Amino acid sequence: MDTIVSVTSDWAIGKDGGLLVPNKADMRRFVQLTRGCTVLMGRKTLESFPGGPLKGRRNVVVSRREGYAPEGVEVFSTPEAAYAAVKGDERAWLLGGASIYEALLDECERAYVTVNETTCEADSWFPNLDENDAWEVESREDGGVTEAGVPFEFVTYRHR
Repeated sequence: MDTIVSVTSDWAIGKDGGLLVPNKADMRRFVQLTRGCTVLMGRKTLESFPGGPLKGRRNVVVSRREGYAPEGVEVFSTPEAAYAAVKGDERAWLLGGASIYEALLDECERAYVTVNETTCEADSWFPNLDENDAWEVESREDGGVTEAGVPFEFVTYRHR
C-alpha cells in the first residue's frame, strides 16, 4: 500500500474537513495515480468528496458509526480490519484523514506528498516524514505554482 497526501510547509493537511490549498495539478495527479485502484480512508474523508465514493476505485472506509453503510463502499470498524481487507489488492492507496494516516502509515511502502509552500490555519496534520528516520526522500519534482500563487513540489518518500 502507498499513501498520497497534500500538505503545507508545516505538514498541515486540513481544516474543518477540507483541504487547505486548492491545487488542480495535485488533483489531476491524485486521479491519475489512484484510478483503478483500492482507496482506504476514514469516514470524514469519504464525506469530504463532493461526488461521494470515488468512481473507478474500490472504496474502503473506516467508521465506528453503527449502521454506516453508504452505497458503493465497504465499511470496517477499525483501521486494522480495513487494512487486512485490502492487503492482497494489487494497488491500494491510503487517503487519510489524520487518524487513519497515523494508524496505517507504517504499512505503506511509499508516500506521494504534494508540498505546498505556504502555511494556513489547520486542525489536522500529517506526520513530518523529514523528521522520521523510517522514511527517506526518493524523488522530488517541481510542481509549479497554483492559481493562487502558491509554489509546490511533488516529493516521493520511501519507507526504509
